[in-house]
Amino acid sequence: MEILEKLFGSMAKVKVMRLFLFNPEQVFQTSDVVYKAKVNSASARRELGVLEKMHLVKRKAARTGRGSAWVLNSSFPFLQQLQNLLINISPVNHDDVIKRLGKAGRIKALILSGVFIQYWDSRIDMMIVGDKIKKSTLDNVVKHLEAEIGKELNYTMLDTEDFKYRLSIGDRLVRDMLDYPHEVVLDRIGVL
Repeated sequence: MEILEKLFGSMAKVKVMRLFLFNPEQVFQTSDVVYKAKVNSASARRELGVLEKMHLVKRKAARTGRGSAWVLNSSFPFLQQLQNLLINISPVNHDDVIKRLGKAGRIKALILSGVFIQYWDSRIDMMIVGDKIKKSTLDNVVKHLEAEIGKELNYTMLDTEDFKYRLSIGDRLVRDMLDYPHEVVLDRIGVL
């Protein structure tokens, strides 16, 4: 991400651009951009203004009638190239993800798919297996990951015994994760 920050001038701009590129049909009010990209409102307004001048985003009438709303400009001439650059450069380091998730509890396994490996047909992006995981802390970590990535993450959290049981009976969710493209980032269980 440091390279992207230097290339585009700020981390806020990278986060805002990713938000629009990963959600091309969605209309965002400035407050949505602030919340989802985890940037302050001054940065959001500044970056939206710059992106509007570049014609990457367009203003739309806000659904509430107050303020501006924004949507990705699908006719931006370099849209595909920009999407390839920002989507294909991994926004987060796997070791960093493990470290952040470790704040929520004892992580025993972490399996990534979906947005993390550019497999867009995946049901879930992240399967977390662990014990004594604090849901509120986990939700907070995931929200920050979503802000960096620019897309809402679909994830599931299973305790170790539940995961082992589901694996042994061929549970559909676990099988879907393991039978399709995925990356095992952490395996302290020894069954993956």
